[in-house]
Formats: sequence, C-alpha cells, structure tokens
Amino acid sequence: MHFTEYHTRLASYVLLTDRGQILLSRFRGTATQAPCWTMPGGGVEFDESLHDAAVREVYEETGYRIELGAMLDSDHSAVPASATRGPVRLQRFVFAGTITGGVLGTTEIDGTTERAVWMPIADVRALDASDRADVVDLALTHVEPH
Repeated sequence: MHFTEYHTRLASYVLLTDRGQILLSRFRGTATQAPCWTMPGGGVEFDESLHDAAVREVYEETGYRIELGAMLDSDHSAVPASATRGPVRLQRFVFAGTITGGVLGTTEIDGTTERAVWMPIADVRALDASDRADVVDLALTHVEPH
C-alpha cells in the first residue's frame, strides 16, 4: 500500500527507572480500549519532533521534567480501515530518560491519563497482559534482568 493511502500515528514513550522501579501512567481507556498501565508518552503533534513530544508527554502525564536519552527501541503495527476512517500505521519509539525536576502528578487537563506511579519492576512484569499496554513489554526488554 502506498503511503498516501493510510494514516500514520507517531508516538514517543520514555523509560524512567529508579531503584528497581519503573514509572508508569494509567491510561483511562476509551470506548474501544480498556484502561491499562502504559509508559509515559503518547502522540506526536503535527509539527513536533519525536524528542519534543516525549518530553512534553512525560511532563503532562507524570509532572516530571526530563532529559531525553538515546532511542532504545521502536516498533510498528497496522490497524485496518473501519467504516469511519482509512487504515492506520502506528509507529512507536521508546527513549531512555532521566528526571531533572518536577513533582509526581498528572498535569494534563481532560487527557487520557488518570495518574502516574512508581511500580516495582517485578510487579510490572507480573501484571496481567490485559492490564498493561504492549509498549510496556517493549520497554521492559531494556530493563535488567531480562
């Protein structure tokens, strides 16, 4: 399929860890998606870089200011067309990050995030697959031990 025949959604996420814990945000859910734990991050605006989106999204969802590190991973998936829109390519990027300031707490208004929490990595790995977004699993491949 030619790139003009589908929509693209870019998303940037950030892996933040501290003393055996990982920072997660709680997605509220939608009419078609159940609530779940996910990585801080989200959609890239039209004229925004992947890096700027990651920094903005982390602040909105967690209250933390960060310094963005290296890209750790990326993946993509495809969503078929529906009655109301064409097919969509979802492209996700996961970056390392370091907290430089701020206070834990969601700052976005009317957003998709309920809250952010530090969760022990072992507890994250033990979450039921239906209660964590698959981008969490992508990020976990970069956390010791594998």
